[in-house]
Amino acid sequence: MGRLIRYILIIHKLSGPEKYVPVDSLISYLNLQMEIRGYEIGISQRTLQRDMKDILSMFELEIKNYRGHGYYIAERPIDNDVRYEELLTNFDLLTSLNQESQTAGFIIPEHHRPKGNDSIPILIKAIKDCSVLKFDYRLVRKDDKVISKTVKPHFLKESLGLWYLLALDENNNLRLYAIDRISNILILDECFKRDDSIDPDNLFRHSYGIWDDPNIPIEEVELSYSPLDGKFIKTMPLHSSQEILVDNDEEFRIRLHIRITNDFVMALLARSTSLTVIRPLSLLKRINEIYRNALKRNEL
Repeated sequence: MGRLIRYILIIHKLSGPEKYVPVDSLISYLNLQMEIRGYEIGISQRTLQRDMKDILSMFELEIKNYRGHGYYIAERPIDNDVRYEELLTNFDLLTSLNQESQTAGFIIPEHHRPKGNDSIPILIKAIKDCSVLKFDYRLVRKDDKVISKTVKPHFLKESLGLWYLLALDENNNLRLYAIDRISNILILDECFKRDDSIDPDNLFRHSYGIWDDPNIPIEEVELSYSPLDGKFIKTMPLHSSQEILVDNDEEFRIRLHIRITNDFVMALLARSTSLTVIRPLSLLKRINEIYRNALKRNEL
């Protein structure tokens, strides 16, 4: 874990505003950051060079030293969109949650942690090895009926604190499987050819969460909130298409281009105390019906 954190720290530092990072400056930065995290210090230039080779092998990032100037990232994969700052934060949280860590007493984990995350390592292995998976899957909407699935795993996706497996089913249709409903996972002695035509960036581009039904049209949505709620929505946008139309002491208004799915409607209800749906009318009617039914169920 210490080595992995050191690799991420190197990439994070070299991805910063400085074009070149001198070797002494990089070693000093690494020693300080590793000491903060409770690891031994004393990183040498030889250790640094070994780390650069490991980073090339693991992350496909080539790091070079421009004599007299310092280290820099010379080449990275075109499709590399890894957010190393977030990755570093996740590593820090993982090590902090370790009971032997010096910082274990300062992190308060969520009490209702989602189930099924312990199966992530075996799913990652199957994805990397292009191995066919067999598992039992619980259908929540069908009285928790359990069925057997044989799939070709392609991606893992995180959404709202839950993890999902994207895989090709027996009919080669791309399906989503909630990891918390998967059990009895078995990696079969059967490999498959990965479908590289699947573009993960486009799969959920027009949706909120993990529901992206192409039969649901992409619509222009205009929403108004209180200035206070607006501050939170600016920090955590509802969608990548979010565009701010009004931002003053009286109103915060945004425009989105998105599929209006159940997940999106549920997200809107989270700030319903100040939400005003401007358009489309169909969304306003949908929210209105939810409010009316809720009032009937909760009448005094």
